Amino acid sequence: MNRLTAVENSDSTSPGAPSTPTSRGSAVGVLKSEHSKLVHAYRRILPERSRAAIAKHISHETRTRVIHTISRSLSMQQRLDDGGRLARRHPQFFESGEVALAQIDKDRKIVSVRADLDPLSCRARNLELVRGALDGAGIRYFAVRGLADTSSVLAVTLADRAAVLRALQALCTRVPGYLSVAPRSGEQPPATSLPGFEPESWRTVEQAEVIRLTWFQADQDGHYLLGHEYGCDVEFWHAEDGALIAPRRNRVTERVDADEPATPAPGALFTRLAAWSSPGDELPTRAPFTAALPEDIRFPVDVVYTWVDSNDPKWQATRAAANGTATSYNPEAVNDARFMSRDELKYSLRSLHLNAPWVRHVYLVTADQVPSWLDTSNPRITVVSHREIFTDPKALPTFNSHAIESQLHHIPGLSEQFLYFNDDVFLGRPVVPQLFFHSNGLTKFFPSQAMVPFGTPSVQDPPVAAAAKNNRQLIQQDFGTTLVQKMMHVPHALRRDVLLEIEERFAEQHRETAATRFRGPSDLSVASSLHHHYGYHSGRAVPSEIAYAYLDLMHDSTSRRLARILATRNLDVFCINDTVSDRKDLPAQLELLQPFLDAYFPVPSPFEKRA
Repeated sequence: MNRLTAVENSDSTSPGAPSTPTSRGSAVGVLKSEHSKLVHAYRRILPERSRAAIAKHISHETRTRVIHTISRSLSMQQRLDDGGRLARRHPQFFESGEVALAQIDKDRKIVSVRADLDPLSCRARNLELVRGALDGAGIRYFAVRGLADTSSVLAVTLADRAAVLRALQALCTRVPGYLSVAPRSGEQPPATSLPGFEPESWRTVEQAEVIRLTWFQADQDGHYLLGHEYGCDVEFWHAEDGALIAPRRNRVTERVDADEPATPAPGALFTRLAAWSSPGDELPTRAPFTAALPEDIRFPVDVVYTWVDSNDPKWQATRAAANGTATSYNPEAVNDARFMSRDELKYSLRSLHLNAPWVRHVYLVTADQVPSWLDTSNPRITVVSHREIFTDPKALPTFNSHAIESQLHHIPGLSEQFLYFNDDVFLGRPVVPQLFFHSNGLTKFFPSQAMVPFGTPSVQDPPVAAAAKNNRQLIQQDFGTTLVQKMMHVPHALRRDVLLEIEERFAEQHRETAATRFRGPSDLSVASSLHHHYGYHSGRAVPSEIAYAYLDLMHDSTSRRLARILATRNLDVFCINDTVSDRKDLPAQLELLQPFLDAYFPVPSPFEKRA
């Protein structure tokens, strides 16, 4: 029987890292983690000591192939099934061919199969289904700013309970939805649900103060499934002394005037997954819910990527010519791993589209290169040449990521607050801009447990360590503190004014970084580290936490960790990096990476050309 399941997650994230307000627990695919039958049987038959002994006598390549086969087996389990008792009992739901059955934990659910699927549109569809049912029954309601961002909330009066339940039950007999008692916390999704198209399910919510309606949605292969987190809650507010009282806490108020007329408000106001200024349908609400709150981020946030096509013959020739003068660089500054493309950018953009729909615009900074699959006609993406942002054109061509990063704030039209992504960084689940910024404009940064080595920067240092030492020296001389921690390899929240101030305050070191063609011992790491430390000491950046994992493609455990990440989808961010491989390693890396990325991000983004 094909199933949508997950294996147990034992990956470590950053210590103490909390889930974001939008997605506690797994936001995609499963409601509770469950071992695959294959992995469970393997662990049951062989004790840990035996498995460890086997690992000692089997080559890394063989183990990688076996674990990769298990990973693919997991993906093959994540398929949709169009048979079963539900299909026989409710054939009307399956006549269109647009729904199928999925095994989710111990239950089988009817899911809508959609070619274009993302969390924000899933949330909107569930909300519109409930609104349509209430409108059709003539029931008044108003939207509430709930505590969760992936789900929506509509309020009705307790006096209308019977009519509301009839309307929603009728809806579920037309469009197969699921019903649950929503938790009073308003932040966590319900753990289970019952079929709303079965009459007996409605007896379980006859006295509930809040109910959730969910319509499950999945991509065509069943890898990506959106469930309870994106449902629509209906709250029954009771009347008291001329007011309506909420049955649970929300972001704004526990009571409204019972006779207050409804007022329209943009739908984006009710979820932080949408940008504050996003256009869209208006929702009826009450005046208190239209107010801007101190936590609301109302400024635009753009994203900047840096990218290189290392397969371009012209670029290769230019690099080879520059390499002839690269005699005083650490080998890590010029090895193939620094420049190899495995199409990570395509999947990173997919992760951005799915999980950060609040981003205003994307800028792709390149050496006059454009990915063949990129749709440059999309108005939300702009390709920026190095020539447009380098203040000194004699510094080009450059193959130094530190140099390129030092010039990002010169991008024309870039928002004051923005995120800087490397193409090997992926958003693992829906996140809100508050994960990276405070609403007053302060940026957040994420210190790593890795330490900056002491000593004088030299060519023997890995480039990242040399740059960290140089950053330390500047902060030490200006602020009197000693930097000891590196930064996580995550999206970097940046401010243009801080970057400009760094360029002016440390002008000599900044110019030297920009002029160095390969990463060298005199570099500053401006965007990925110095900005955060300087911003902190000048009162414009603060440390924070994030659910994160770093994976090295050359590490023995990467196959196993990729399988777990795919199964649980419980990280805000993960990075798949490599600093020591060369081109002969590329086929094996693609064999490992491609199935994972296709399964994790199966839905093309609007930034890709359509076939």
